[in-house]
Amino acid sequence: MPFVIAIVSQKGGSGKTTLAVHLATRAAQAKFESCVIDTDPQATAAAWGDWRGDFLPVVVTAPPARLGRTIESAKKNKVDFIVIDTPPHADAAAREAIKAADVVLIPTKPRAFDLHALEPIADLVSFAKKPAYVVLNAVPSGATILAKDARSIAQEMGLDVCPVELGDRAAFHRSSAKGETAVEVKPDGKAAKEIEALWKWLKKKLD
Repeated sequence: MPFVIAIVSQKGGSGKTTLAVHLATRAAQAKFESCVIDTDPQATAAAWGDWRGDFLPVVVTAPPARLGRTIESAKKNKVDFIVIDTPPHADAAAREAIKAADVVLIPTKPRAFDLHALEPIADLVSFAKKPAYVVLNAVPSGATILAKDARSIAQEMGLDVCPVELGDRAAFHRSSAKGETAVEVKPDGKAAKEIEALWKWLKKKLD
C-alpha cells in the first residue's frame, strides 16, 4: 500500500519543498521507491531534482488538475512513498493534495504572519477529515517561548502539532543548493537528527 504525504501551506517560504525533498530522500534511504510530485508552478522541487541527478527520489511535475492521474501512474510504476509539494496561495492545489493524502504536513515558521496563514489550511483539513499536523520549521535557537506560543495558536485553530521541530539550520539551505539533503551534507549534524526524528514519528503515524 503506497503512502501519500501532502505538504501544504498558504505562506510562501514556509519550508514545504525542503520538507518534501528531505522526507522523500529519507524514505529512499529506507528502501522505499519514493518520489516527489511538484505541483508548484515555480518547480523548486523539480529544480532540486535536476541538481541531484540520477539518485532517488524521483521528482516529477504535475499541475493540480492532473495530480490524481500522476499518483496513479506512480503507483503503477511501483512507487510506494509519494510526497506532494504544493504552491502557496493556492486553495485548489492544496485541496487536491489533501484529498489524495494519507497524512498532511503543514510547515510553518513560528511567527505571527506565518501562523495567521494556517487558518485556511485548518478549514481545508477539517473539511477533508484527514490526519494533519503542523510542523514548526526554522525555529530560532533557544526560542522555546516562541515555539510554545506557536503550538498554542495552532491548537486553538483545531490543528494537531508534530512534536518534532526543525531548527533554522544552515545545513538545510546548503544541502538544497546542491541537490542533496542535510543528512547527506552533515550526517551527524542537528538538522540530520531532526529529520531522523521527524521520519520516525511519521512512520509511526503511517503504520
